[in-house]
Amino acid sequence: MDVSFISVNAQNSVRLEVEGKVIYVDPFQIKEKVSDADYIFLTHDHYDHFSPDDISNIIKPETKFVAPQAMEKKVQKKLSTDKVLTVEPGKSYEVDGISFETVAMYNKMKPFHLKKAGWCGYIINASGKRVYIAGDIDDIDEAKAVVCDVAMIPIGGFYTMNSKEGAELINTMKPSVAIPTHYGTAVGKPSDGDDFAKLVNDSIQVELKLFLG
Repeated sequence: MDVSFISVNAQNSVRLEVEGKVIYVDPFQIKEKVSDADYIFLTHDHYDHFSPDDISNIIKPETKFVAPQAMEKKVQKKLSTDKVLTVEPGKSYEVDGISFETVAMYNKMKPFHLKKAGWCGYIINASGKRVYIAGDIDDIDEAKAVVCDVAMIPIGGFYTMNSKEGAELINTMKPSVAIPTHYGTAVGKPSDGDDFAKLVNDSIQVELKLFLG
């Protein structure tokens, strides 16, 4: 499957090109000012997922934001914008004709990402494909139930799943393509992607897109 419309910068910093529009999810370590974001989706408010400094390099006057309800005031204050669509886990939404669904984002046995926070991963309908960007999760039931063409999940360990746990989740989900994220920067090793790929079933295409330079 062609997933050239997807790129990954660092951590969960994802960029999608969808029908002439540019969507970012959790932009992080954006070093150049490109001012090309039509939409910015945020999963939660940790510094490596909600970074106003990095957002300043991609935002333009008409950029719209999608964020969990608990982040609304923070996004408005930090970025001086009122263009914020607030969302809750487990629902369907649309913004300017781009449809997407929200998926609960949390840890099961770790204190870093609590379910009660209401944070969200996203399934974005992009280029005729359902692209799931999980955010920071463990192997939660909500992720196992996701039906998607492309699954982007964290594998760095400590705050999220490690490469073995991530591969087990992907083998349960059975997407056409798996793209690991959230390793080799703040947590995890650059080799985690290769370890993950070796453990994923041969029937699933693995793409290592995270920039590790």
